[in-house]
Amino acid sequence: MSLRDLADRIGSAEGADVVVTGVTLDSRSVAPGDLYAALPGFNVHGGRFLADAVAAGAVAVLTDAEGLALAREQQTPVPVLAVPEPRGVLGDVAAHVYGAPSEQLTMVGVTGTNGKTTTAYLVESALRANGQRTGLIGTVETRIGDERLESVRTTPETTDLHAILGVMRERGVDACVMEVSSHALAMHRVDGVVYDVALFTNLSQDHLDFHPSMDDYFRAKASLFTPRRARAGVVCIDDAWGARLAAESGIPTTTLATRPGAPADWTVDEAGAGAFTLRQAGTGACVSLVAHLPGHFNVANTALAALALLGIGLEPSAVEAAMAVAPDVPGRMEVVAPGGLDGPRCVVDFAHTPDAVDAALAALRPSTEGRLIAVLGAGGDRDRGKRPAMGAAAARQADIVVVTDDNPRSEDPAEIRSAVIAGAQEEVRAGTGRAYEIIDGGTRSSAIVEAIALAVVGTGESRPVDTVVVLGKGHEKGQEIHGVKHPFDDRDAVRAALAAVTSSGVTS
Repeated sequence: MSLRDLADRIGSAEGADVVVTGVTLDSRSVAPGDLYAALPGFNVHGGRFLADAVAAGAVAVLTDAEGLALAREQQTPVPVLAVPEPRGVLGDVAAHVYGAPSEQLTMVGVTGTNGKTTTAYLVESALRANGQRTGLIGTVETRIGDERLESVRTTPETTDLHAILGVMRERGVDACVMEVSSHALAMHRVDGVVYDVALFTNLSQDHLDFHPSMDDYFRAKASLFTPRRARAGVVCIDDAWGARLAAESGIPTTTLATRPGAPADWTVDEAGAGAFTLRQAGTGACVSLVAHLPGHFNVANTALAALALLGIGLEPSAVEAAMAVAPDVPGRMEVVAPGGLDGPRCVVDFAHTPDAVDAALAALRPSTEGRLIAVLGAGGDRDRGKRPAMGAAAARQADIVVVTDDNPRSEDPAEIRSAVIAGAQEEVRAGTGRAYEIIDGGTRSSAIVEAIALAVVGTGESRPVDTVVVLGKGHEKGQEIHGVKHPFDDRDAVRAALAAVTSSGVTS
């Protein structure tokens, strides 16, 4: 791609006749032929690293007025394109440098507070079962065909996104399914991509450390449902935010309701054991499906995935067949131990918002023979307002709540736990909580051991099997404490705790 052509696209006066073969905003990742995007950062401007970028082979720079001043100060020897808002044009630039790969793929985007990962996995798994070669981008991983890569964030930076899509195109991928976060939408990470279908799961309190209000959070999500970002939408209207989005959507939008009596294009008739019928209003058309993961919210996730498949052209019979295959969704209602005479059922889930905690515990209650024991914490340096609400949700649903550390980051873990415990205790005092014991479990490993020890003591031939559910981190393989990411996997911690507790001779 000619730098002159890029300059014309973004309205920059500079435009030397230089060939650009890649784009990056990380000076440490520059390869020969790259355009280096020197953007303002949280702590330092990318223009401070111009010399490093040029030394690594950058042939041009995209930046703002401050970056231009830094380039002049450093006498940067490559062309500099300066625009008022470089992040706002970077997606379009990256798309053109990599040859607009998303235009040659079927693109499915999933947004919402909870359920993005599960819904994305459901769509991707069904497309693969239908014979398509797929790509997946999300919280857990990035997958290009059979190659799996670790994801740094839910939605990559726009330069990385278009590069990944370019690799997908080169490797013959037919369709890419990706999670689209509110941060990504607000920070232009998905600019340059137009989704064939965009899905909305739900909206509830989260990320209010980044968004100043719930309305701002909603508007970020709603921006996906505009002509420059998607051709068609599917919106679950089970909550008021979904209903508002459906009313305000700027693209053709199909609505889904999973609650009885709600007016929607498609509704759900549940038959039990996860089986349900997705029925179209007016026509009587229906699709018979099974939610492979427990909980009503997974009925909604499954129905959304099915409507996405219909929206990109699959026949109802093909959707039914493809979705009969159960996907493996890491850290989402993942059963680590099935439970029995020698110990509790143990489940790990990513639930990290009040609504998600409530829904996960409610989903496990019907299949829990004994006590439901919840282990949870809240993240540091993030939305503080949801901490007591998460504790309250746990106290409403669980019999025993063990509060622990999530990712404390730079905060005092004990102070975070105290806020969660306060919310749980207030729920019990108000008479709306069922928890009869609320425990400060301390560190995550010790809390998991304590919860499992309680359950093992309560399990035996004459006693019903307890369920221990560890919430908040799901698939994650690290715990961030004071700037250091320590290896930690809830699933491994549960297995280790089970082994330690049962071998120690704890019995009923």
